[in-house]
Amino acid sequence: MTEIDALRFGHSQSGLGIQCATPRLSWRTSSPNPNVHNWTQTAYEIALKAPGESHQADDGGQVYHVDSANSTWVPWPGPPLRSRERMQVRVRAHGTWIEIEDDGGTPEKEQPRQQAGFTAWSAWGTVECALLSKSDWAAVPIVHPAVGDAHTPLRPVVLRKTFDLPPDFGHVERARLYVTGLGLYRVYLNGKRVGDHELAPGWASYSHRLAYQVHDVSAAVAARNVLGVEVAEGWYAGRLGFNGGRRCLYGERIGALVQLEVVGARKEEVLRVVSDGSWRCNFSSLVRSEIYDGELYDMRQELGNWLGDPDYEEEEEAAWRPVVSLPLPAASLVVPRAPPVRVTQRVAPRRLFATPSGRLVLDFGQNLVGKLHVRRLDLPADAEVRFTHAEVMENGELGVRPLRQAKCTDVIVSSGDILTEWSPKFTFHGFRFVQVDGWDPRASSLAWQENIAALVLHTDFAAAGDFECSHDAINQLHCNARWSMRGNFVSIPTDCPQRDERLGWTGDIQVFSPSATVLYNCEGMLADWMEDVAAEQHDDGGVPPLVVPNVLQHVWPPMPQAVWDDVVIILPWVLYQASGDAEILRRQYPSMTAWLDQGVRRGDDGLWDPDHWQLGDWLDPQAPSDEPGDGRTSGVLVADAYLVHVTRILAQISKLLNQDADAAHYQEQSDRLLHAFHAKYVTPKGLVAGDTQTAYALVVVFGLIDSQSQRKTISHQLSRLVRMAKFRVATGFAGTPIILQALRDSGNLSLAYRMLLEDKCPSWLYPISQGATTIWERWDSLLPDGSINPGEMTSFNHYALGSVVQWLHETVGGLIPREPGWKSVLVSPQPGGPLTYAAVSHDCAYGRWSCRWDLVPLEGAGEDEGEEEGKCGQRINLLKVELDVPLNATAIVRLGSEAEKHVGSGHYRFQVPFVPLPYPLEPIAPFITNPGQGL
Repeated sequence: MTEIDALRFGHSQSGLGIQCATPRLSWRTSSPNPNVHNWTQTAYEIALKAPGESHQADDGGQVYHVDSANSTWVPWPGPPLRSRERMQVRVRAHGTWIEIEDDGGTPEKEQPRQQAGFTAWSAWGTVECALLSKSDWAAVPIVHPAVGDAHTPLRPVVLRKTFDLPPDFGHVERARLYVTGLGLYRVYLNGKRVGDHELAPGWASYSHRLAYQVHDVSAAVAARNVLGVEVAEGWYAGRLGFNGGRRCLYGERIGALVQLEVVGARKEEVLRVVSDGSWRCNFSSLVRSEIYDGELYDMRQELGNWLGDPDYEEEEEAAWRPVVSLPLPAASLVVPRAPPVRVTQRVAPRRLFATPSGRLVLDFGQNLVGKLHVRRLDLPADAEVRFTHAEVMENGELGVRPLRQAKCTDVIVSSGDILTEWSPKFTFHGFRFVQVDGWDPRASSLAWQENIAALVLHTDFAAAGDFECSHDAINQLHCNARWSMRGNFVSIPTDCPQRDERLGWTGDIQVFSPSATVLYNCEGMLADWMEDVAAEQHDDGGVPPLVVPNVLQHVWPPMPQAVWDDVVIILPWVLYQASGDAEILRRQYPSMTAWLDQGVRRGDDGLWDPDHWQLGDWLDPQAPSDEPGDGRTSGVLVADAYLVHVTRILAQISKLLNQDADAAHYQEQSDRLLHAFHAKYVTPKGLVAGDTQTAYALVVVFGLIDSQSQRKTISHQLSRLVRMAKFRVATGFAGTPIILQALRDSGNLSLAYRMLLEDKCPSWLYPISQGATTIWERWDSLLPDGSINPGEMTSFNHYALGSVVQWLHETVGGLIPREPGWKSVLVSPQPGGPLTYAAVSHDCAYGRWSCRWDLVPLEGAGEDEGEEEGKCGQRINLLKVELDVPLNATAIVRLGSEAEKHVGSGHYRFQVPFVPLPYPLEPIAPFITNPGQGL
């Protein structure tokens, strides 16, 4: 029997607190029967009923039947929901399939009779609307009276309210807490923390959107209650930006917006407890808590049981005072699509050692993003412990220079009592090493390995893709990209997680987004962020900021930049391809057209103004460390190639959205721009101005080639440049994400593998040879002698150069999406180099795709012979492939020179003869020390 599982409401699986009156539905179909193949949905039925109605099998609610193969982003079938309204939902699907005995799963065999029928009904899921209108808010923001300034951090504050249920209230049917902070907050009910969110409400363009969270606190409400909130400045009022940054960008006082609604058993009884002038406030026992500099906790200033005791005599405490009420913010109040930031992993320290200067340092063995956790700390009164975080060591000591003006230090001042289960509340750090001053962890009653841990923090999205192969260094490269993505997806996509920056650079996520969506289901988070991009672009007359939220507007006025600003078109397109959700294209469409129609600074030929400075191929390895934009490839050429590319994409998007006039306009514009690009940069024979790897890669991957003769020249020139560079990377931000694809598409696949496997700097594997566990900002962030690159920008956790992940999954692994949302996939692994196997998988809305290939000698070849010799002395192996296709999806299988096969869902095995590519390869160099052996 086929089954429905993973019922999802929009981007939410829980369904609690949906910011939409007509939530769209998605589901997966699965079968415990491995013989079910080619399962295809032909119709679905959705049943709706209000909570409290009978759950008996014969009470299926209102059923809506639709003939459709669609199982993702399905429109809401019933009337729009109101704020707070709850509805129970279940789904079943009708499909056709065949059953094939497991004899290898090859599709050539005679197919049995087709069958048809319904799946079982899914379990009932509940969707509940949040507060859909500002008029639903009876609460107002409340803040501590303390006002921040440009030089001093705001001290964290606490807010408190006690309340009792009426004597005749009766049983609590349900209770919902709607809450957000003007700053980062934690909320408590009767002494217990509500939820497990970290760094809530997350970072957004607070002037436009303020996220709030919805919690089910039904089991926590008692007869007498204490509601408490602790708030720190966070991104709202804390220091942001480099060169000292600025404070109080969104407000000068910190506080919270709280609305608790308790529904009694008689339904008509609703008790509302809201933030208003009746609350009281005080300073927290946290003396400071800053994003860049860390947190200072003074145990001596604890406030007693202010969170759990309704009889706590706050009136006797002179420091408790009335709060200040503010009007509701002008920004939209929204529930984010993204899951919250959470602690997702606990990492134990690998070693504790003393530096040459005698400082104690913990090594966690992994560069990560998060915070420390200490189970037990027993120190005399007034003793101070300092934990300073850094990513690397230099000359035996903690390498703090790359942090610039970020202190990254957490401090505890002891009261003399034993401190248990300590962890910072409102900060995070990027680190592998932690220097401990004022405490020897070995002196604790607990072993230091058990007493101390690093807690990994990031937006808690589900993993999507995985990859492994027979080459350990490539596996580590993939692992490093995964760690860098996790560490830089903390509420928004940032460039780095450690220094005085940590900003939402648009260029970084633009180039990395295809790899990001391969690794994790991050579409909800990035869709939220794109709303901020559009809002702040509107503020700047069509020009997107270079960082979003735009905290650098006081430093950089609107400055149109290709690659970076092209995120407004490329990222929604990538998210649509990954998820199949066209709504993001509709939502972002005005932003896209505004960028091309108003934002781009054009010359007479319609291309970019040639006198306008461009970031271009940023961080070309040949660029000086203090001039990272001074690369080999003209920044204007890069910008013009991108302009042709994004104009074509917008023409496609316009057509998809039935904007026919726009589609014709942008198609005609892209044709004119292509002609102008050729006239400006490409000779009739195919030579490209500048003669650089990036220039040729852009021409190949963006399809800027006129003729077959040009294609042949470009292939040769790209091959020549890669060989002359001795297979080392010679590209920056624009070229690096596409150079391997360009080599593959130009017929130089073996060169792509050779370049991937190079381990001399600059290369993808050089950092691996230096012990890297994340992707670096520069290829040589750590020099071979162990010293840190002298450049001011030297991060050891930057995901952009990890954009090679997409190529690993598609070319090495062999899974290339053909239709949005992974509805159909091209299965075409292309082995090369010394690799003997690879395995790749991807979890999507339809289920799990997986492909594994192995190269094995043809049967009959002896062990010593290895591969069989074919015609002309070519070695021949067998390429064996195992493939799993999820239900309601299809694949095209293209292996070697064999005819392609079209298959539906199921498990398949294939094997075809395979002639290995030439390998190893030799560079073009003045001389080769060992001719014939390659490098």
